[in-house]
Amino acid sequence: MMRSLIYKISLCLALFVSTLPAVKAQETHESAEHGEFNVGDMIMHHIKDEHGWELAHGLTVPLPVILYTQDRGLEVFSSSHIMHDEVYNGYKEHEGDIHRVTATGEIDESVKVWDFSITKNVASLLLSAIILLAVFFSVRNGYEKNKGRAPKGIQSFLEPIILFVRDEIAKPNIGPKYERYLPYLLTLFFFILINNLLGLLPGGANLTGNIAVTLVLAVISFLITNFSGNKHYWAHIIKPTGVPIALLPIMIPVEIVGVFMKPFSLMVRLFANITAGHIIILSLLGLIFIARNLGGTGTGLAVSPLVTVFALFMNGIELLVAFLQAFIFTLLTSMYIGSAVEEHHEADHGIGYEGTDPHH
Repeated sequence: MMRSLIYKISLCLALFVSTLPAVKAQETHESAEHGEFNVGDMIMHHIKDEHGWELAHGLTVPLPVILYTQDRGLEVFSSSHIMHDEVYNGYKEHEGDIHRVTATGEIDESVKVWDFSITKNVASLLLSAIILLAVFFSVRNGYEKNKGRAPKGIQSFLEPIILFVRDEIAKPNIGPKYERYLPYLLTLFFFILINNLLGLLPGGANLTGNIAVTLVLAVISFLITNFSGNKHYWAHIIKPTGVPIALLPIMIPVEIVGVFMKPFSLMVRLFANITAGHIIILSLLGLIFIARNLGGTGTGLAVSPLVTVFALFMNGIELLVAFLQAFIFTLLTSMYIGSAVEEHHEADHGIGYEGTDPHH
């Protein structure tokens, strides 16, 4: 089973890489060309999205650039043509965005360029989707082959996690209707977890640290929650139970704002925690180069062991955060869905999903 899984993942990776242009080594930019080493620029370079996938310094996988302009229509070319501020076919990359340029090399603001490129984050998103499909198709096949027997291989590793999401997240928070939402909660949990872990690998993309990605996840949870809301959920928003009529003009806007604050908190929490972890680790590594600039190569070598210890410690913390943030996002989503679908008598009397009072 494990060999089959490794083979499938390797095959998917090979297909993924084969669709990209050939790997091109970047020209090394010495600090002398750009002045003193800037930690802020280094951090932003590693956490932001880009049109090429930098696996290591000097080694970048070019990605497809897909542009649309009104006068030229759709254009597709490799991002290797616009690396290092080069101009290609009248286009130039500036501060992460691709612009049309004039004959003198100036940015032409009069031309609107629609960028649909396969960027580093998009490529990482596709890669994580391939990994998830390969893993869970393998788990499904394992269940078909091992009916009535103990799970084996990757199936035995993932089954406790799946049961944890079902028994500790979905059932207690959603109630008897949990099965309807369990596939989404499992997809959400494993998608965030896989991308958190991929972001910790050398050369990995900061996908869950991209606020556009966390925004989409939060919006999906928001739509599922509110489209699932029953009449008691909406009645509580329009007229909160037990609130005097005189306070309704205050409480109703508060309840409505609360509906939108829930997905906002989901979006910011995941984005901020993942991005902050990457920034801390990169800042620690940046201390080595700052020490080298201030005291020479010897000073940089002297502080590097201490910095390495702290960086490894932070990597361990980030590994914990990767699991924790996937759990928290899924848990809060299940709580929001549960509050939208719970019946009126459950809300009033605290009846659990099995029809029993949890206080007894």
